[in-house]
Amino acid sequence: MISDIDETQAPLLDHLLELRTRLLRCVYALLAAFVVCFYFADDIFAILARPLVHAFPPGQGRLIYTKLYEAFFVELKVSMFAAFFVSFPIIANQLWAFVAPGLYAREKKAFLPFLFATPILFTAGASLAYFIVMPTAFKWFLGFEGNKGGLQLEALPGTGDYLSLVMQFILAFGISFLLPVLLMLLNRAGIVSRAQLVVARRYVIVAIFAVATVATPPDVISQLMLAIPLLFLFEGTLLLMRFTERADAKRRAEEGDAEPANAETRLLP
Repeated sequence: MISDIDETQAPLLDHLLELRTRLLRCVYALLAAFVVCFYFADDIFAILARPLVHAFPPGQGRLIYTKLYEAFFVELKVSMFAAFFVSFPIIANQLWAFVAPGLYAREKKAFLPFLFATPILFTAGASLAYFIVMPTAFKWFLGFEGNKGGLQLEALPGTGDYLSLVMQFILAFGISFLLPVLLMLLNRAGIVSRAQLVVARRYVIVAIFAVATVATPPDVISQLMLAIPLLFLFEGTLLLMRFTERADAKRRAEEGDAEPANAETRLLP
């Protein structure tokens, strides 16, 4: 009995050791990327600040910090934020290398498109936030400057607050654009069907607007710029599910026709 237990524990220990190795490689990649990004922290922050620079009148934009240590911690946050994106391909590769041996060939073939679609959709959402949403929202925010009741109202955004806002925009749009990946994974796993999503369409629409309200700053423009693309992504996912479910039904029908034929072949003398 003891030998049987030892034999069953050995593969588990091997998997745990491999998992530790993979995680350490991910941490090393993240730390190496952090060191490099910290060296270029000023340049990276300049890229992140570009939408605000263009929102201000030429030569009038500025950021302030009210705590002596704030600028340093902003550089740390910028470096870590950029390091995650730089090291993500390595992290994803290590996770895939750990999971892939336990998958069948058909499961690998079904999972690979989601692995490639994830960074593409995230980049698309982050690009929408950076190039369209943030410049539009910042110009709208700065439109409140001026004389209010005899007092001059001036925007003096803090460095830390601005970085938090930029990160909120990028992460909110990037993660929200992964909605098709989530729905397709649930569909492929048999948890959610296209018919169920069609019936629940009105609830999904309400949920999308609720997520847009929570994930973005409290302005209608940003919320609509997130909610409307998500609605199109949801409808596009339903269309994709229709094709995949038809393809699966056709494949099962072909396999069902092939099995009786094979059985008849085996019965022949």
